[in-house]
Amino acid sequence: MPAPYHDNAAVDLTLDTRHDLRHDWRLEEIEALFALPFNDLLFRAQQVHRAHFDPNAVQVSTLLSIKTGACPEDCKYCPQSGHYNTGLGKEKLLEIEKVVEQARAAKEAGASRFCMGAAWRSPRERDLEVVLEMVGRVKALGLETCMTLGMVDTDQASRLAEAGLDYYNHNLDTSPEYYGEIITTRSYADRLDTLANVRDAGMKVCSGGILGMGEAPRDRAALLQQLACLNPHPESVPINMLVKVPGTPMENVEDLDPLEFIRAIAVARILMPTSHVRLSAGREQMDESTQAMAFLAGANSIFYGDTLLTTGNPQVERDRALFDKLGLHPEQRDTRTDDERAETALAHAIQRQRDDALFYDAAQA
Repeated sequence: MPAPYHDNAAVDLTLDTRHDLRHDWRLEEIEALFALPFNDLLFRAQQVHRAHFDPNAVQVSTLLSIKTGACPEDCKYCPQSGHYNTGLGKEKLLEIEKVVEQARAAKEAGASRFCMGAAWRSPRERDLEVVLEMVGRVKALGLETCMTLGMVDTDQASRLAEAGLDYYNHNLDTSPEYYGEIITTRSYADRLDTLANVRDAGMKVCSGGILGMGEAPRDRAALLQQLACLNPHPESVPINMLVKVPGTPMENVEDLDPLEFIRAIAVARILMPTSHVRLSAGREQMDESTQAMAFLAGANSIFYGDTLLTTGNPQVERDRALFDKLGLHPEQRDTRTDDERAETALAHAIQRQRDDALFYDAAQA
């Protein structure tokens, strides 16, 4: 009978999952994580995930486009850009009552967060007044609220926060080095400034990127480095797979290997242990096995519903069936105060110390 296999290098990977959060990740360290054997990478990501989350709970959000089309930005992946002919018509800002109706339906379908997106470079004053009313009305339903409205300055961010907005989404999209190949109408610094304005206003940050846009592996590592070096980390990190829309400059980009996408999910989980990592756009094109692997790698948030702004998304019943197969359940909204959460975290830490004291390593005996 062969002796048990022990790889000390692999064992060492599992020993550092509970340390303080880091915001000083070097690019070479992140590339080393991407280069790990696939099983070792997922094992480490799963350990980190279990140290901070219920491994079978998935935060569920619904995303509604409240204003579609004619965006002045030239993002090469986006069907809403006014620079490309994708057959997407221009729509006005939705009426408040229609948004509230959609939010109520989302809550009944199991969503805990309602996200609203508008195709703007930045919101105009007359539109912002309507958006602020939307935030208050949706929040009154008992849902967390999230908005993506383009760039916001300090005053706009403060007003959104005062209205009760919980999260603001503004993705970095890709690495600083590759960014100019994707967008020319807004700089990387503009995006970082918006995230800083959101954080300074007291809102939570939702920021991630898009994979499969022709970027190099180093660009994927550099994107995650940018996110992981934000202090604090974004509370929500959407990892999107490019949806190739006819009429956009990216419609014929070569597909990204799904295993490379899963690697990115796992590395994001390791770098940002307490963030929700969202399996986001592109999920409709993924089979159940790929989605299951993403959850194993540390993804614990999804968008729920038929559409994702202007692209398809797995239907609610399909998601429910997949959750049943995998033994997953929607995460319940945490309504505890900061002091109550801190008290629970302390109790868990004390329990872990007690468990560690009881641990006996037979391999070293």
